[in-house]
Amino acid sequence: MTEFDPVPDREAVDDVRQRWRETTDTFDRVYDTALGVTEPTPYAKIASTADCSPNAAKKHLDRLAEMGIVRADRDAQPARYERNDGYLEWQEASRLAEEHTVEEIVDRVATLEDRRDEYVDEFGTTDPSSISAFDHDDHDEIHTVMTRLSDWHALERDIRLYELARQIAQNDGHLVPTSP
Repeated sequence: MTEFDPVPDREAVDDVRQRWRETTDTFDRVYDTALGVTEPTPYAKIASTADCSPNAAKKHLDRLAEMGIVRADRDAQPARYERNDGYLEWQEASRLAEEHTVEEIVDRVATLEDRRDEYVDEFGTTDPSSISAFDHDDHDEIHTVMTRLSDWHALERDIRLYELARQIAQNDGHLVPTSP
């Protein structure tokens, strides 16, 4: 039996990158790269990862910023870009709105809110960010609290997504009702 190495060898990585370059146009490579950028990053660095010229990356990043997919700090020198997590949440909520009826979404939110109430009762607060797992002495207890808090944060995100999906589903794909 061979030992598993979680880090792929350089040849495998190069092969995947080469196939990505050959099968994906520049805009899609910049888009894919931008979705992985979680902090303001100079466009030249994004260009390097996307395997395109800095000018092409900036042009496509500006377009993505106009679409709301990335946030741009054009005042920085050089201009910096990062993904817009709000866009990704909206996209996921739109998918949920398409896949579920309003009634299913409302039921799911009620279930999630019941679970949230359990966390509120357990921790005595409505804000999971106000709790420090490190207030405990025992390593296992710290780990347990960290896991519970992580789950609670994920639950809050799910409630937000399903509430957004409900708004979208109830308003024919819009966040607010359209005027008659």
